[in-house]
Amino acid sequence: MEKKKVLVACGAGIATSTVVTNRVERILKENGINAEIEQIKISEAKGKQKGADLLVSTTILPTTYDIPVVIAVSYISGINQEGTDKKIIDALK
Repeated sequence: MEKKKVLVACGAGIATSTVVTNRVERILKENGINAEIEQIKISEAKGKQKGADLLVSTTILPTTYDIPVVIAVSYISGINQEGTDKKIIDALK
């Protein structure tokens, strides 16, 4: 199975991205998706998108990207987390 690369970004690359990284790791494992997850600041996303398959962000996007993006504010708010899970899984299949 091909190994996917997922970037998880928030404003500072520390707080909310840690919560989201833990959730993304769990759902990918549960769905048998082999992936490397890198936790970053959103300001780093443009430079790190090459070779990545997906950007998951908890913050407003400052630009556009060449890879699919899933906004994961639901993991912080607790509203519709399953919908975000599905978007992430669908983007990586």
